[in-house]
Amino acid sequence: MHNIRQILEQKGGEIWSVRPDEFVIEAVREMARHGVGAMLVMTDGEIKGMFSERDYARKVILADKSSRETRVEEVMSAPVLTIDPRATAEEGLALMTRKRIRHLPVVENGGLLGLVSIGDLVNAVLGDQKLLIEQLESYVRG
Repeated sequence: MHNIRQILEQKGGEIWSVRPDEFVIEAVREMARHGVGAMLVMTDGEIKGMFSERDYARKVILADKSSRETRVEEVMSAPVLTIDPRATAEEGLALMTRKRIRHLPVVENGGLLGLVSIGDLVNAVLGDQKLLIEQLESYVRG
């Protein structure tokens, strides 16, 4: 059974972030450049919020705001839920499902280790289930 630390080790701990005072258009450009659906909003290494495609669609586009004139801090999601690296993939998936979020920063002793997405956790859980099925089939065959 995978834990969050193992998932981060496999995917890498790259962290991309934007500042709260940046304009939304810059945050969207950064997300596109990195091929991600959300970015942490940080100041001096401290998590201030999360900015996602969902925030952009609902709080900028549908609110008829300008992405060139709206600052990230006006539309980011905050406070941000985090997860401990010792938690299991299943625990992370349950938290994301319950809170209807798609990204979780991984924090240990106050330090940011990385970010996991719902896709990362689904892949880990499916891999664990596949391994368990293979082991059970092997056991049944003798």
